[in-house]
Amino acid sequence: MDSERIKIFTGSANPELAEQMCAALRLPLSKMKLRRFADQEINLQILENVRGADCFVVQPTCNPGDSHLMEVLCIMDALKRSSAERITAVLPYYGYGRQDRKDKPRVPISAKLVASLLETAGADRIMALDLHAAQIQGFFDKPVDHLFFRPVIIDYFKPLNIPDLMVVSPDAGGVERARSVAKRLNARLAIVDKRREEANVAEVMNVIGDVEGQNCLMVDDLIDTAGTLVKGAEALLSHGAKSVRAIATHAVLSGPAVDRIRESRITEVVFSNSIPLSQAAKDTGKIKQLSVAPLLARAVQSIHEETSVSILFES
Repeated sequence: MDSERIKIFTGSANPELAEQMCAALRLPLSKMKLRRFADQEINLQILENVRGADCFVVQPTCNPGDSHLMEVLCIMDALKRSSAERITAVLPYYGYGRQDRKDKPRVPISAKLVASLLETAGADRIMALDLHAAQIQGFFDKPVDHLFFRPVIIDYFKPLNIPDLMVVSPDAGGVERARSVAKRLNARLAIVDKRREEANVAEVMNVIGDVEGQNCLMVDDLIDTAGTLVKGAEALLSHGAKSVRAIATHAVLSGPAVDRIRESRITEVVFSNSIPLSQAAKDTGKIKQLSVAPLLARAVQSIHEETSVSILFES
């Protein structure tokens, strides 16, 4: 690929992922100076000529989400003002994605607000990985490429040939996601019915499906405080499950999440590397990351070469 025609930039959120993508594409990571003033305002400068170039900005808007989002906006504004031909925002984790509708009076639809900010800053195209809600694509007036972690999951778990495997959705909203994984792993499906009284607080009610004697695999899009995960695992084990593993695309892992996973009876939790792991998470011995860099790199190449990316939308 021509490094003069395609440029890949990254902010401070997950530079390792961007470097892996560049390695897969056999491209250098484009140069940029990113600093902060004493009051933490962002100060950046693009250090390469991008006039007429196809530019990709790789940045998950993970914690601290506001800061990382602002970096993306500033990078794209700089590229737009430097006459880049096209700017694609590559968001392996789309922050504020959980606020995608008005479920209470007088609340914002923050996912839509973020979409508007990205387009205003100069995004001509969006690439995202496992959005919390697929309808977020409709918040954009620009093309959105919505990729999935599931093919990577299947490639990891299928060779393990786990006996008596049952895929479990941790809530009713994730049934379609879990069903897709269950179909590809030739496994049965169960559901943990929960009631959430407020954000980050979940109460498990019951298990739908016979999990006795089964090795359960819980499937979710993200794990934040791990309250839902741990309570769901306990519910499955109390109903006779032999073991519980979990997979989730995004390792948000806020507050007590790492301690909860470490102290739980969960065998293994597998994430993508959309969000970098803390050292504490790596040290648990229970948390594993699978790289989505090859998947994202293939999508970048297809977009740049104007070829079909439909094969990458396999869900």
